[in-house]
Amino acid sequence: MTTTASEDTGSAAVRLRSLRRSYGEVVALDGVDLDFATGTFTAVMGPSGSGKSTLLSCAAGLDRPSGGTVSVGGVELAGLSERRLTLLRRERIGFVFQAFNLLPSLTAAQNVALPLRLAGRRPSRGAVREALARVGLAERAGHRPTQLSGGQQQRVALARALITRPAVLFADEPTGALDTTTSRDVLALLRELVDREGQTTIMVTHDPVAASYADRVVFLVDGRVHGELERPSAERVAAHMAGLERGAGGGAEAHRAVGGVVPC
Repeated sequence: MTTTASEDTGSAAVRLRSLRRSYGEVVALDGVDLDFATGTFTAVMGPSGSGKSTLLSCAAGLDRPSGGTVSVGGVELAGLSERRLTLLRRERIGFVFQAFNLLPSLTAAQNVALPLRLAGRRPSRGAVREALARVGLAERAGHRPTQLSGGQQQRVALARALITRPAVLFADEPTGALDTTTSRDVLALLRELVDREGQTTIMVTHDPVAASYADRVVFLVDGRVHGELERPSAERVAAHMAGLERGAGGGAEAHRAVGGVVPC
């Protein structure tokens, strides 16, 4: 089970303390305290401009916060050089995005092997086959992206993220470009990876049904934590989001009024 900052934090895979991120006058994150326990699946939701994608970027080491701390596996990111931060992302963090970002000239197997090659490591065929087998695509290793459906392409992207056996998998709207049936297949796979292999997963989504696959949903409003749900159902998530959006109706407009970029 995931924990809040006030609970036991001994098993936290990712820990955020007093996290702040500003873009000019716009405050995207405003003192966020959160823990994400090892082997759990957390969804992050909020109205447009709430800071959820900014939180994901800071937690994953893709963006440097303006204040506070981020720790991944007990390693505080603020003290790392750009080189060491890059190495940590390659070795301990996996990413899946709405866009599949597969190279069209490469086969599925070659796309999956790419992170290891970029890290200067020679991927074994067995490791690549195993990564594809984990997402149910062992028989598609030789196919190029144009020969795969959208759902299969996202599974290849997921296998690519998992090839390094990351401590944490970050997913930013991973089903946003997929149809309903395919989305559910990908979400079921993410859930299975948590249950079967203990894969710590943090996912940003706007979809209450997607969030219902998680162990916990954390809600953000104006860059601050605004409640959470344990063992969420799609109906409970949708009702909570409806309340937040009614209460945050002027938030995005206020950000625009100061001439800043509205963070997601």
